Parts: sequence; C-alpha cells; structure tokens
Amino acid sequence: MSHKIAAVCLLMSCLIASAYSAAKVPIAVYYESLCPDSAKFITEQLYPAVKGELRDVVDLTFVPFGKSQFTTQGAEVTFTCHHGPNECYGNKVHACAIEHIQANSYQVEFTRESLTIDFINCLMKAGKNFPDNVYPGQRCASENHINNWENIKTCANSTEGSVLLKKAGETTNRLKEALTSVPTILFNEQFDKNVNERAQVNFVGTICKYVSAPQPRICNAHNGASSPSLASVSAVLSSLLGLWFLRLFC
Repeated sequence: MSHKIAAVCLLMSCLIASAYSAAKVPIAVYYESLCPDSAKFITEQLYPAVKGELRDVVDLTFVPFGKSQFTTQGAEVTFTCHHGPNECYGNKVHACAIEHIQANSYQVEFTRESLTIDFINCLMKAGKNFPDNVYPGQRCASENHINNWENIKTCANSTEGSVLLKKAGETTNRLKEALTSVPTILFNEQFDKNVNERAQVNFVGTICKYVSAPQPRICNAHNGASSPSLASVSAVLSSLLGLWFLRLFC
C-alpha cells in the first residue's frame, strides 16, 4: 500500500509542477523581409518581448512570405514579391536562416531560437537602407554569433532557397482566412482580426491574455493581466488540491 501511495505522491508532484509552469503559447508571424510594418512589429514589439520575461512562454514560428506570389513550371519556381525582387531575395535569406541556423555546443548561452530571432531582428532593423546596396546578411550574422552565413547565403542563391520560400508560400496560402495584411500574427493557430491589430501595438499585453498562471511579472503592467483566465484559475485550484493531498498522505 505504501508503494502505491508513494507512486501517487510522485504523480501529484509532477502535476503540481506542471500546473505552476506556464505553457508556451504558439505564435506564428507571417511577414515580409522588406515590409516597413513587419519591421516595426518585429523590432519594436516582438523582439523586446521575447528577449525579456516572455522568452520562456512563447513558441515562435516565422513565415517570411506575406503577399508574395509564386508560379511553377516544371521544377522551376518564379516569385513575385510585394516589395520587388530584393524582397524575394530577402525572404529566401530569412527562410534559409530559419532552416539552417543551429546552436553550437561551445556557445551554451545561445539557443537555436535565440540565434534565429537575433538574426531576423537585425535584418528587419536594417529595413531598406543597405549601404552600397549590400544586403546585411553577412553583417547581421557576424554581429549575432551566426557562424554559418556562407551556408545560408548558398541556400538563398540556390534551388533550396526557392523550395523553402515556396514552402512558406504554401503555408501562407493554407490560412483559413486569406492573408490581407502584413504582418499577420496568429495566436494558438487562430486568426482574430482584433487580436492581430492589438498585438502590433501592444504585443506584451496581448500575449499576457494567453499565458496561464503564474504569469511573468511584466504582465502585471499590461491590460488583461489583472483578470485571471479560466486556465489560470484551474491551474491554481489543481495545485491547491494537490498540495492538500501531499500534506495529508505524503
């Protein structure tokens, strides 16, 4: 009997730990490499949030395609991009970076995710102002500890880059509601026009509505953090019940 109680105690401990650890919120960002609105959102809203207290509660997916279009003829894929041919190249660089950036064992302070967002933020921050018309890929790679820029550049200039950009286009075209503005941000794989617009001016306040308890402290300063969600209440009640059980039997 004591073995059964011990097993139940272990299970309850795991459930309590799970309840007190905020689950990551899936967020997909559909954007374009040379879009001013995309740049504004990523550099001023998204990046500061995910590099701060929200870094552990966000599961980011970047889709660099936007309002671009593609046609196929045999194995050849032709792209028409919202802001011209330079954006097509930029979109390919982004797609290749998302595919190829990897963390290194001797850079334990960096993860694949952190390297990717740092690189994307740098590219978007550069906007359309490229000195000598040189795309800032190599500079951003150097400034953000990306050691395989040559692989990314080769990808962007090859068939692989076209394949990856086409894949981003197919993902964009599969949206339940056709993309009409860039950027478009989906929370929990669901599109809501009002949420999308709010996220672009108050990303932290918007995501805090989706984060279950215990919320990061930054949420206390934003709208929606003061009213606990149903998930938050459920997590707290489950935890209290579990603590009562542990004290009684364990």
